Amino acid sequence: MDSDALNTFLVVHRRGGISNAAKALHRSQPAISRRIALLEQELGVPLFERIAGRTRLSDAGRVMVPYAERAVAAAQDAENAVRALSRDKSGPVALAVTGTLAGERLSRVLKRFAKRHPEVDLTLRTATSAEVSDLVRRGEATIGLRYDRDRSRDLDCGLLFSEPLQVVCARQHRLAGRRVARLADLRDERWIAFPVVPGRREITAAHVFALFLTHGLGEVDWTPVDSLTAQKRLVEAGLGIALLSQSNAAEEMGASRIATIRVANLTASHEVVTVTRRGGFLSAASRLLLEMIRTAYGGPKSRAR
Repeated sequence: MDSDALNTFLVVHRRGGISNAAKALHRSQPAISRRIALLEQELGVPLFERIAGRTRLSDAGRVMVPYAERAVAAAQDAENAVRALSRDKSGPVALAVTGTLAGERLSRVLKRFAKRHPEVDLTLRTATSAEVSDLVRRGEATIGLRYDRDRSRDLDCGLLFSEPLQVVCARQHRLAGRRVARLADLRDERWIAFPVVPGRREITAAHVFALFLTHGLGEVDWTPVDSLTAQKRLVEAGLGIALLSQSNAAEEMGASRIATIRVANLTASHEVVTVTRRGGFLSAASRLLLEMIRTAYGGPKSRAR
């Protein structure tokens, strides 16, 4: 089997069928069907099943996915490595970042990098922490920036820093600037947090609700809001309180638009890490960007899991 066949298999899986894969690959549906049929013939097992009119992975297909992703990414590494011989500090660099980390500090890094290396084709996409890892694992992103380490053996994670979490509220809140003994003392407040969406792994949301449980809050009144900016605006308006990292609330705190509630028994933090594919090729441009990110975020210049 070759990398083109494996890539076709992955696109059919990700796009949910032959028709969508054909559009994505700019090929005809019969050509895609034939490529999959030849791959299944070579393997001796069906990779897809039609269930209720939808194309889904068979058991063999589910087993195949991670191996196909590694093979396709390795082929891309080989191509990039050969091309890099004739290009110093140029070419494409794809960065994937958890949405709440795509703030002012990252903007300054990217602006500085683009100014110094205008010949580099730099792209940025935002995703959840789990999705960032998936993009790097598949070779669709060169470097990832996410919360908490990914334990996958396919990835290397480098710690940048651990950022404390704090409870924030409106300036006019009765507890603004005051201290409570326990997080459980805020049990009766309305909380604003990222939603936990079934089938969508999100470290930030899971972390917050795990803290609620371990600190004795159990069931709480909360408003799900899938936007950090919207969360902060609701807090400012006095419609709830939230658990945010210091950097995510820095602008509003500096402008005195929100306040904190100090919680004596709260010592929670998020680890912010870089993600690269273990054994994957990093061009000179990618290495430069990675070093700039590490410097800007205070991480070590070379630290991998």
